[in-house]
Amino acid sequence: MLFAEHLSKSFGPNDVLQDVSFIVGDGERVGLVGPNGGGKSTILRLLAGDQKPDTGEAGWRGGALGYLRQEAGLQDEQTLLEELWLAFPEARQIERELEEIAGQIERGEGDLDALVDRQARLFEAFEAHDGYRIEARIGRVLDGLGFEPGDDRRLCGEFSGGWQMRIALAKVLVRKPENVLLDEPTNHLDATTRAWLAGELLEWNSSILIVTHDGDFLDRVVTRVLDLRDQAVQSYAGNYSQYQRQKADRLQAQDQAAARQERELEKQQRFIDRFRAKATKTSAVQSREKQIAKVERIERTRKEAEVHFELSATGRTERDVLMLKHVGHAYDEDPVLVDVNLHVERGQKVVFVGPNGGGKSTLLKIAAGLVSPTEGAVEWAERARPGYYDQHQDEALEAGRTVLDEVRTVAAGEVDTKLRTVLGQFLFKGDDVFKPIRVLSGGERSRVALAKFLIQPTNVLLLDEPTNHLDRTTRRKLIEALKGYEGTIVCASHDPGIVEDIATRVYEVKDGGLAEILSKRKE
Repeated sequence: MLFAEHLSKSFGPNDVLQDVSFIVGDGERVGLVGPNGGGKSTILRLLAGDQKPDTGEAGWRGGALGYLRQEAGLQDEQTLLEELWLAFPEARQIERELEEIAGQIERGEGDLDALVDRQARLFEAFEAHDGYRIEARIGRVLDGLGFEPGDDRRLCGEFSGGWQMRIALAKVLVRKPENVLLDEPTNHLDATTRAWLAGELLEWNSSILIVTHDGDFLDRVVTRVLDLRDQAVQSYAGNYSQYQRQKADRLQAQDQAAARQERELEKQQRFIDRFRAKATKTSAVQSREKQIAKVERIERTRKEAEVHFELSATGRTERDVLMLKHVGHAYDEDPVLVDVNLHVERGQKVVFVGPNGGGKSTLLKIAAGLVSPTEGAVEWAERARPGYYDQHQDEALEAGRTVLDEVRTVAAGEVDTKLRTVLGQFLFKGDDVFKPIRVLSGGERSRVALAKFLIQPTNVLLLDEPTNHLDRTTRRKLIEALKGYEGTIVCASHDPGIVEDIATRVYEVKDGGLAEILSKRKE
């Protein structure tokens, strides 16, 4: 069971949570939703004990806790298999002791009978911890998350950021703890892997709290939704779609009740204003004034703040914007791309799809000049001004800088007034621009990274999973802006909104190759 009792938490002058209480019962799967920066990740950290509340209590009861954070937190020098064994510290310790005893027996050290007796008891303990089936469990989870045979022998530091997050997720899944906190578990997963993860969680009898902007995933998995708004939590029964309908109905009813109350109060106020000076009505006027003073006002619903930005291309390129000619690339002896050819013309919006690890990100980095291809050539138009957005752009932000200082690093010469105007479009208003990067939520960091990227003059956008970490409103606004962008776009994405609404050409990157699977006339 996961619980929060009268939680309050502030960071400096900013109140994040006020008197928040809820329970996630045994076997219950619950989604936690709300705007970026609203405190969702803070709630998970309080439940896990990573942070202490100002008032109240939070935690879990009954069994172990598994927690997927937004940072992988892996040991780069460990192999993938060694890292996953860290999820079983008791079994791992027993295994070490068995290895030590086996060595002592082999060397003839110590009391043989005592060693054999100790070894037998350890074998029983290892069986009790399901030790003989751990590697089979690890193999099943790695297969479900899309890892290839042999990946378990690779060092964690060799994997990309997205795959490292899959390893962190695997560490939670292989343990199958009684209490589970998942912070954005689907951000780096393709459709196939998201479906597998949903099916996996449905089979568990654990208490699960999930923070994600993926409404489709929540529809598959959860039976209740906690909505975190304005420092408080509201509970809704059902999945994400049912939550949206219930919330819309509740807000409509609240607005209607507020309107009725306003009309009644206006009626009473007109009576008071009309008869205030009339001696015979003094008693009635005073009575109504007292009644009005006691009324608890029903607030009208407030529209949530939304990001607002536009994308404009700086300058016009030649017709042939980008040419990749016979490009190949390998990491060590592992070929990722083989003889890839691509011709991108001005105004085209090209989207790469395909399995994780298939080479989409590598292809974008080669085009951006961040990776030199093993073979082949990259040719850009003379007037092209490409800008590259990495799917882990938010991780490159300097934790000690303020939001304003971070954006200033790519806008030399720009006055602060302009920078603050841009940041205001990304919902960093007033003193928010002086917040340190380290206190921001994952979604807020993504908005800073997006602001940094978009403030730079470009006429070609190279985008690697740009909608990862964004809340639903910011994602929608970005897709709208990309749709109206007059420059050229080359993008890798699993997001169906980008593939369906933006792409004029779709290429599948798979098995080292690049194949066009869809071509649409530019509207």
